[in-house]
Amino acid sequence: MRQKDIIKEFWFPHGRFSDLTMYRFGHHYCKSGHVCGPGVWDNFLFHYVVSGKGKLISLNEFGAGKEYDLEAGQGFAFWPGQLNTFIADENDPWEYKSVEFNGLRVKEAMLQAGLTYNSPIYTSNNSQEHELMYKELDFIVNNATRPPMELVGHLYGFLSALVQSSSMRNLADNDSLQDVYVQKALDYIEQFYHRNLTIQEIADYCAVHRSYLHRIFINCLNTSPQQFLINFRMRKACELLITTDLPVNEISEMVGYTNALNFSRIFKQEMNKSPREWKKNQG
Repeated sequence: MRQKDIIKEFWFPHGRFSDLTMYRFGHHYCKSGHVCGPGVWDNFLFHYVVSGKGKLISLNEFGAGKEYDLEAGQGFAFWPGQLNTFIADENDPWEYKSVEFNGLRVKEAMLQAGLTYNSPIYTSNNSQEHELMYKELDFIVNNATRPPMELVGHLYGFLSALVQSSSMRNLADNDSLQDVYVQKALDYIEQFYHRNLTIQEIADYCAVHRSYLHRIFINCLNTSPQQFLINFRMRKACELLITTDLPVNEISEMVGYTNALNFSRIFKQEMNKSPREWKKNQG
């Protein structure tokens, strides 16, 4: 039973690599029951369990906490802004190596690896790529004084092997990356269409640029995010007009429009009739 923490941690002071860069990395030998968190990190963070055991308590995108038991050979990933707590086992405290990183390519890679808010645990189904992933991580952790470009090169190797070795990779590869983003946006719209929802908010939730979200909606659905949101709200409004006797101003608020006149104008543009005329014709 380890009585104290031993931490070897290094900061990477060179943030000029926009596609992929790291912030810190280290090797941690934890004492029994050591608790880290609850905390929120600004970047992506990956831990690989070298030996021992521990527990992760992670808050998913729906605000629910979930516990995961981990052991040697597994890893766990944090997304920026995610609340996490991790705890070393009382009898067999873990030793782990970690790297904190970010960049323009990282979200795509993490999604390809199947490591998300709701699925943070890394296990491998490819021993060769798994070994390469660990080898690259080990090089980074043990070579803090090497040139920055060399370390970032090994970070690329680590991230590539992480994707290739992840047992969740097949789940992520069943759909294209575009489909993953579009489905995530559709789920968000379905959940929050009744609010004063903006396309920028949807893009932020999907962690993509607004112009990229527009492009993949056109590619996958042949419509823009804005038009899809309007159509979705109009369908919900039609359902309420048919199934209830609520006044138009209340239905307007229920589908995300605080201004009933604006709602009526858009409804007429889309349905070729005012809400009252449309309801009357349905009878």
